[in-house]
Amino acid sequence: MTTDWRARLREKGYRLTPQRELILEAVELLGHATPDEVLAEVRTHSTAVNASTVYRTLEVLEELGLVRHAHLSDRAPTYHSTSEHEHFHLVCRNCHTVISVDPDVLTPVTDRLAADHGFTVDIGHLTVFGTCKDHS
Repeated sequence: MTTDWRARLREKGYRLTPQRELILEAVELLGHATPDEVLAEVRTHSTAVNASTVYRTLEVLEELGLVRHAHLSDRAPTYHSTSEHEHFHLVCRNCHTVISVDPDVLTPVTDRLAADHGFTVDIGHLTVFGTCKDHS
């Protein structure tokens, strides 16, 4: 982790706390994780963090642009670090596999939406549901 995110916290008036650091580390370690999964990971290091702290911290981290969320199921949102490359998600309805896809795949679609509608797509929140090759 760089000092950049620490500076962004302070600039927005937030304190750098051990809990916030543990939560961000958990998101980065897990890749794609629900708040409950983040809490379980954090609790392997500290029992002083509760679910409401995880939810509030994820909101703060998202406001600061350090994490993003996507809806990969009908459960809670799934968070991932923005230190990863920009991507969107494919989710198999049968096996629930999540595949991260480079946004360049959608360039013809996003260009057309921009040209026809003046619309800019927020790729990081995009999830496409279907079936993977193993479950077609």
